[in-house]
Amino acid sequence: MPPTGVATGVGSMPGDDFAEAVRVVLGEIVDLPHLPELPERSAAASMTGRAVAMLADLGADLQPAGWRLTDGPGRDHRRARSLLAQDLDVLEEQTQGYAGAFKVQVAGPWTLAATMERPRGDRLLADHGARRELAQSLAEGVGGHVDDVRRRLPRARLVVQVDEPALPAVLAGAVPTASGFHRHRSVGVPEAVETLAWVLDAVAEGGAVPVVHCCADTVPVRVLARAGARAVSVDMARVNTGDYDGYVELLDQGISLWLGAVPATDADPAPRDSEVVRRVQRLLEDLGVDPETAGDRCVVTPACGLAGASPGWARHALRLSGQVARHLSAAGGRMRP
Repeated sequence: MPPTGVATGVGSMPGDDFAEAVRVVLGEIVDLPHLPELPERSAAASMTGRAVAMLADLGADLQPAGWRLTDGPGRDHRRARSLLAQDLDVLEEQTQGYAGAFKVQVAGPWTLAATMERPRGDRLLADHGARRELAQSLAEGVGGHVDDVRRRLPRARLVVQVDEPALPAVLAGAVPTASGFHRHRSVGVPEAVETLAWVLDAVAEGGAVPVVHCCADTVPVRVLARAGARAVSVDMARVNTGDYDGYVELLDQGISLWLGAVPATDADPAPRDSEVVRRVQRLLEDLGVDPETAGDRCVVTPACGLAGASPGWARHALRLSGQVARHLSAAGGRMRP
């Protein structure tokens, strides 16, 4: 099972100093630190660039409209791979002897299909064969990435977070075409489940725990559960009462709920840990979670990635997430006096 009663970050951090970002994460997140993403460095270091770096047997290059599949790796694709390898070298240096849980992130197949272009233009989402090929390449590449991280952190228990912010739009037929005048046809639930499952299965087969993160308004939690997610990560402020049944089903299946409870950008005034704890408690109680087990049923995170935050707030958000998680866990889901 994924770690519970703990905190972690979603993935992205501000700035362009990777070594410093790793130090911040390791310093503030005790139980489930993660591999930072620093999109300010370049497109090669963005969420999509990271995933492109992992693709197996597919090439890509960077165009004004974004990443595009090609016959072979272009300069930016090679840079993305090199940057990921360098970052893992830095991570290895700073985590010598680490033996706890550790998380890495990758953009999911549907988010990639909705953002990357096929060679002749328009999104990969428009081409059934191309999006299948992309997902299978990603699954193979993620498996290799898990192996690489395990070699560098041999005593760690690995968690892989698959980011799917575009999945709700893909299912709803709301992804715009290149012209912006039309929308791509919606994808059916069976195909959405099968395609995402290829990647989640690759994670599980590598001995890591598959988690899916989606910060959209309406998270398709049943799709994520059917695809094999062992935990679902969401922005707590976007969980609507109409979605409660789906979340209750998740918890009944033993799937953990990761709640984005701390603001992902600078907040003035900053919320106190007691305020955040109470908000988490209210939601869990609305979902029928026994307060005595609340700390064992969820992981606390910022609402989303922290790339848009100031460095000071990013550090504070990670620290605050940890404080909230400890309060929930230490007192059976109730705030310690």
